[in-house]
Amino acid sequence: MSPLFLGFRQKTDSLFAYFCTMNYQETLQWMFEKLPMYQRIGAAAYKADLNNTIHLLELLGQPQCAFKSVHIAGTNGKGSVSHMIAAVFQEAGYKTGLYTSPHLKDFRERIKINGVMITEEAVETFIETYQADFEAMELSFFEMTVGMAFNYFREEKVDIAIVETGMGGRLDSTNLLLPEISVITNIGMDHTQFLGDTITAIAREKAGIIKQGVPVVIGETQAEARAVFEAVAAEKAAPLIFADQIFDANSLNKSDLSMQYLDIWKNSQLYIEELSLPLLGQYQRKNVLTAVCVLDKLAASWKISHNDIRDGLTEVVRLTGLMGRWQLIGRNPLCIADTGHNVDGIREVVQQLAASRFKNLHMVIGMVNDKNIDAMLQLLPGHAVYYFCKADIPRGLDAGILAEKAFQSGLRGEVYHSVWTALQSARNNAGFDDLIFVGGSTFVVAEVV
Repeated sequence: MSPLFLGFRQKTDSLFAYFCTMNYQETLQWMFEKLPMYQRIGAAAYKADLNNTIHLLELLGQPQCAFKSVHIAGTNGKGSVSHMIAAVFQEAGYKTGLYTSPHLKDFRERIKINGVMITEEAVETFIETYQADFEAMELSFFEMTVGMAFNYFREEKVDIAIVETGMGGRLDSTNLLLPEISVITNIGMDHTQFLGDTITAIAREKAGIIKQGVPVVIGETQAEARAVFEAVAAEKAAPLIFADQIFDANSLNKSDLSMQYLDIWKNSQLYIEELSLPLLGQYQRKNVLTAVCVLDKLAASWKISHNDIRDGLTEVVRLTGLMGRWQLIGRNPLCIADTGHNVDGIREVVQQLAASRFKNLHMVIGMVNDKNIDAMLQLLPGHAVYYFCKADIPRGLDAGILAEKAFQSGLRGEVYHSVWTALQSARNNAGFDDLIFVGGSTFVVAEVV
């Protein structure tokens, strides 16, 4: 270990004793308060280089080299695709790590093995062991969490880890992996203050996960992004596959509302007949094609069968615990929550609402303050009754300000002091045949699922 890191460990005995006495809740409190966390505070937590992560993984003994991985980036859908791929590897009998962000209810959702969250004891032990180092290094919350995940996957000897990037790609803390395959779901206009204000610029950042000689699957063919991916893949001699040019899906009409049913086609040949997928969002059709393309590419080397793919996708919620994607959270009236939180995500939500059957629509909406709020509001349906609220995080946009902006877009509603009171009011006002939608932000959904 270098003298730099030895110096990090030279803290007082009393400080060390304090660290060691923290229980799990105190450990979480320290993590949230002492380390910058982008999901809570925004831009102040962003690090525009990988130096901290490089030093962190050196301190931990390069845990990312101890397991095989699939690395997934993209503007939307990367969480769903990560869970789908993980579920199939689990179904095929592999000990499968899964790293995603952000969490909805419990920090430990970010780090799972075979669908089971990291233990509280493992979180405590990791922080107790390295806390002084983290403070000296001034790690961000995300950097520290990536280190925790990679260390845990090494300790638990996973066969493979499915790793979702955070915001970007090139400078993302997860990008020190050398994966079996890289995946980029799609490119949209999100986090433009960090990643660039054009599709081309954002694609370049996401393409930063493409590694020398490592195959890369692109979920959606987008004209502006395609040239970027082709150029980077050629430079890195990385085989390039566009999933939507090989795979397609047809929806099947069924009376069962707890599943959506799909025929999956590969090069115009039926690949999976009547797949039952418990993820109900129409946008999941694109995500499942991306996941199937990745799994098809890995199937021979990992001995993954068609039945493994079918059964893993059918059981993705049970196997991985995926939440918040067009999730049914109530009946009579129907109540749906979805984590779509940028322009493309909201557009998908609105399209699905337009295809849904209901008498009246009630929208419980909150947003964070660093998104393109006006563009998102302009997409929302004008015929709905709105319940404006703020998630309980510093980045949350004040509900009164949100209501004022919404009014300018022709949307009408009341302001509520919390997500929960907004939802309760919607439930009190809604009729039996109405639909309540909760969303606008991951953090709004986190408070109701």
